Amino acid sequence: MRPQGFDQEKVSFNLARLKKGGETFEIVIDPEKITDYLNKKIHDVSEILLAEKIFSDAKRGFEASHEHMEALFNTTDVGVIAKKILKEGEIQLTQEYRDQKKQEKLNRVLDIITRNAIDPRSGLPHPRVRIEAAFDEAKVKIDPLKEAEDQVNEILSKLKPILPIKFALKEISVVIPANYTGKAYSVIDSYGKKIQDTWQNDGSWNVIVEIPAGLQNDFFDAVNRLTQGSAETKILREK
Repeated sequence: MRPQGFDQEKVSFNLARLKKGGETFEIVIDPEKITDYLNKKIHDVSEILLAEKIFSDAKRGFEASHEHMEALFNTTDVGVIAKKILKEGEIQLTQEYRDQKKQEKLNRVLDIITRNAIDPRSGLPHPRVRIEAAFDEAKVKIDPLKEAEDQVNEILSKLKPILPIKFALKEISVVIPANYTGKAYSVIDSYGKKIQDTWQNDGSWNVIVEIPAGLQNDFFDAVNRLTQGSAETKILREK
């Protein structure tokens, strides 16, 4: 039986596959959601499945036998087996999709580094073309399944033997009023690293965060949106 709603002649499948006990088990996945699932932004595995089935050969539409699933997984539950496949198997994206995501994430990584990196000898930013040349020389590889932001530090370490480079950092003190503290953690964590934090007697949260200097304005905008302009911010020092 073919996956419902799929035309094999027109669709290239993005799969996750696990070989176990001499059998092959596959799921058809939504490539736009798999990164969020792997990064724990999506927790319900059913959200990334394009067919609520376990296949032995998805491209040919052959479903895995219930007997094999029961024997090897002790269950026939699609969700349970899909999680096992994603945890223990391999994800196979179409080449077209991999190329597209690699280019998108390469551009994002380049943007982050261009905006935030400086030459420590002069304190001036490197031109983007110089950074791109260093990428080529260092043979930087982009992981299409990993967030661009999570690849930056590793890539910087590869660039340093070729290009004198570091991130300019700023320490910023932020006081979040009590009625906004619950939503503030994710905003703070998404922009930088907490250096220290304390709770005030009025329930407000005072946190000192270290962020890339180039993200300062974006950070202030995000904090002001969260607190409707009621947060107090102060730049403590540049590093």
